Amino acid sequence: MARRRFFVDEVHAQQAVLTGEEAQHLRQVLRAEHGQRYELSDGNKVLLGEIVHLRKDTVIFRVVEEIPQEPDLLDLTLGTALIKFDRFELLVEKATELGVSRIVPFPAIRSERGLEKAVEKRRDRWQRIALEAAKQCHRVAPPDVGPLQRFEGLLKPDEGFCFLLDESGGQVLLDGLPVVGERKPGQRVTLLVGPEGGWDPRERESAQAAGFLSVSLGRRILRTETAAAAAVSAIQLAWEQAAASPVETIAL
Repeated sequence: MARRRFFVDEVHAQQAVLTGEEAQHLRQVLRAEHGQRYELSDGNKVLLGEIVHLRKDTVIFRVVEEIPQEPDLLDLTLGTALIKFDRFELLVEKATELGVSRIVPFPAIRSERGLEKAVEKRRDRWQRIALEAAKQCHRVAPPDVGPLQRFEGLLKPDEGFCFLLDESGGQVLLDGLPVVGERKPGQRVTLLVGPEGGWDPRERESAQAAGFLSVSLGRRILRTETAAAAAVSAIQLAWEQAAASPVETIAL
């Protein structure tokens, strides 16, 4: 059985400190005791920690050892149009489980009116959802969620591959991905997903002019959160395939 993982506030002098609600959950719900061991992440590395001190809202661990982690294969930015917040929360959870590096909400032309006014009030909740999902699937760090950006701001990625998930058609996503030999660990990918009402033609034209490749998941019309999860999964699997492909060698 896999050990539970917690995100700690700090690691110093071979000690890690967990505070606040997380520490209370460990003490009151999990009934933690001295000597028990858990996986701990400070957002950069994962450690095996042993409880040495328990207080009301603080748990102190002795660092036993570092637990090696596989590096992320992609630096994946998911730009998603604002949708109804219950569905956006599901999107955040699933995108976190699937390994996105960041989630950037933006108001699309066809997004429901008024949603953008409430984004800042929701960001803390979205980040907590990402944190819980990251713990559950044993990520080293949760993705950053937000802040709200304008659509135009997402059309200026620094480098890498850029895809616009387009419900009106376009190249099938799997066919639009780079060939295996061009997929390298750590590459940047930007994926834009539209709102429930679909892309406005002006947004589609702007993205294509900025170098985004319009891609499709096929003939089915999917909800935003479903389409995002399916596309992210396909992209991650493509890089997993590349990482698993044997390197060709030439006999001398």
